[in-house]
Amino acid sequence: MAALKLSRWLRIGLLSVLTSSPGWTLELNGQSFFTQPPWRVEFTNYDWYVDAGGPEYNFTVALAENAGVHLGGLVITQTSGSDQTFWIDPKETSAFFGRPRQEGEAIPVEAQFHEQKRSMRVDFPDPPPPGSTLTVVLRPPNNPSLNDLYLFAVEALPAGPNPSAAPLGFARMEILDGWDR
Repeated sequence: MAALKLSRWLRIGLLSVLTSSPGWTLELNGQSFFTQPPWRVEFTNYDWYVDAGGPEYNFTVALAENAGVHLGGLVITQTSGSDQTFWIDPKETSAFFGRPRQEGEAIPVEAQFHEQKRSMRVDFPDPPPPGSTLTVVLRPPNNPSLNDLYLFAVEALPAGPNPSAAPLGFARMEILDGWDR
């Protein structure tokens, strides 16, 4: 019984050391986790009209100081909206430290768009550390061609093997037609 208690305390102590050390990944049963996951996403879009050219969809996330792990990436999935065909080019995806119109240093990204799932996965080869605020920018050639309320589910991925996604909520984008002006 004493060995069982000691083993439990040893695991807790080891977990504490691993999560408090910078650059370490919280890993349990081969899966990576945040100790304090980000909990929301802020969305900004300055072009609200149907077919507007060159829009930028800004997804801003703040990573807590005690996140326990760097941010490995984001998954952004369109969950509603009439136009299920507008293209988001992964080559035009970027990220930076800071917020829209207050851009800091650029963050390298690797992005993949899955058209059937309407999902963009943005990975950070050089993961941003805990305490960072960063913005991922998606740049479709045009806004959707149909006016509607578009929702995007956003998940944060901790850096490390087999990441356990942390849901951040939904980004809400209203697209208006010319008659709504």
